[in-house]
Amino acid sequence: MATGTIALAAAIALAVTAVATAAAQGFTATKAMDAIARQPEAAGSIRGALVISLALMEALTIYGMLVAFMLVGKI
Repeated sequence: MATGTIALAAAIALAVTAVATAAAQGFTATKAMDAIARQPEAAGSIRGALVISLALMEALTIYGMLVAFMLVGKI
């Protein structure tokens, strides 16, 4: 495989995972804040679920970065 193609694939892998995760985290945080505004007494449980879901989303970004590093290692 050409070096340029591998570099492009690594850049696309990292960009797609970063943009998708940022959008998903923003959407999730917005919905959590709306839920807390509607039901303030449930803020603790909503916040806990939010932190766990944001951490899992961030793990997906790290997997995308791992794929990009593995692709760059082939160059």
